[in-house]
Parts: sequence; C-alpha cells; structure tokens
Amino acid sequence: MSKKPRYFIELSFDGTNYHGWQIQKNAITVQQVLNEKLSVILREPIETTGCGRTDAGVHASEFFAHFDAKEKSIAGSKGFAMDHGPWSMDTTRSLNAILPKDIAIKRIFLVASDAHARFDATLRTYEYHVHFNKDPFKNGYSWELRDRPDLELMNQAAKIIMGYSDFSCFSKSNTQVKTNICKIKHAEWTIDGDGMVFKISADRFLRNMVRAIVGTLMMVGRREIEPEALRDIIESKKRSNAGTSVPACGLFLTRVEYAPGP
Repeated sequence: MSKKPRYFIELSFDGTNYHGWQIQKNAITVQQVLNEKLSVILREPIETTGCGRTDAGVHASEFFAHFDAKEKSIAGSKGFAMDHGPWSMDTTRSLNAILPKDIAIKRIFLVASDAHARFDATLRTYEYHVHFNKDPFKNGYSWELRDRPDLELMNQAAKIIMGYSDFSCFSKSNTQVKTNICKIKHAEWTIDGDGMVFKISADRFLRNMVRAIVGTLMMVGRREIEPEALRDIIESKKRSNAGTSVPACGLFLTRVEYAPGP
C-alpha cells in the first residue's frame, strides 16, 4: 500500500482559551480542535503533529504542523486539487470557516513524505511582551507591570544565559525529555512603545523555559540579584533557584524556521 501524501499546515492561534497545543485528557487544546475540523473537511480521521508544545494560555503567531491524508481526500469537488504548491484559497477558507475565531489557517502545502514539523525545525523564536500603563487592548496579550525593570541589567544577564547550553534550572519538572541541552542563538530585551519585548531564539525549548527565564531576568531588572548570579543559578541545574514563571498571556511563538523551508 502506497504511503499517504504528507502536508504541512501553517496556522496561528490565540492560546487564551486552550490548555496548550498538545492533546490532553479533560482539557481542550489547539491540536484537538484542529484534528477534529480537518477530519470534517477531508472526510477521514486526521492526526496532526505540531512543531512543538505551547503551554496553556500561550499564543502563536506562527506555528506549523504536519499530517497525512488520502489523495482522494484532496482531489475531489471541494477545491482540494493540488499542484505541489499551496492549497486553493477556497480550501483554506473552508477550514477557517468551521474553526473557532481564535485559530486561523494561513496555508497548507505538500511536502516530502518524511518531512517532520517538529524534528525538522532548526530554529524557534519566542517573544514575551510587558507594558506599564493599563491598556484594555493589551489585556491577555501582554503582562502589565507597575515598575519598569532595568533593561540594561537584564540584557547583561541575557548575554550570560547565551553562554550556556544546559537549562535544567528553567525546565518544568518531570517533563520526560531526553536532554535539557538547548542552543540559544539570540536573547535580548528591547523597548517597544510603552513597554518592553524579550526576544529569544533557540534550536529547541524546554517546557516552561521562556517564562522561567523571563521571571529570572525580572529579578535582575528589579535589582533583587546581580546579572552574574545567573551563572550560579544555571550551573545549579535546580528549578527552585531560578525565578518564578511569568504569566502565559505575554508569550508568543513568533517564528519557526526550517532548512530548507517551508
């Protein structure tokens, strides 16, 4: 029996109403909803594999998943004809029409049969947003702070973090991963209007890692610890030595890179 064609789907989602990406018992997730709606559109059971996990309440402006589907499912009268390029706009609209408003499909395209949304990703980028004045339009998408932390001190600490690769101290316990090694390529705070944004890029991230890093950098920004204290925290490999995880609302997965594309 020939193998089903494989497709990548690019989407974005507001994570407020979801318990993360990955399917879980007794909790609604983005993956669960996407699988259900794809199965309706393609008229066969569809199981997606995501480019990674996101925690409950975390958003994604760019996210990739892959799935396999029968050729007959995409070559019928519903606008699923393929030309080894993006699916027709009608197909994307059909899927978007039955998805909730907080999940949006950008494109779906044919890939090699062994392409993998998670394992083939070479770089992932997250952003964490904070703001300092009450703003109803940032509620749920940025963390409101009363006092401004010291950006320069936090960037000094961020540079120290980039010199390490074992981030056990920033990982949630009992995650069942084989390694806590990550290669961080970029980590920096910048001013963004009436707020600040932390941007971090790495080949992979551990569960809760970005929120724990931000919480620890906030300790530096508030002058509770010195930037150099990050060395002892990281080298201890103990989660209890790092800062408290910041709220999920300010965190966005913004970029997933592959070589070669998508």
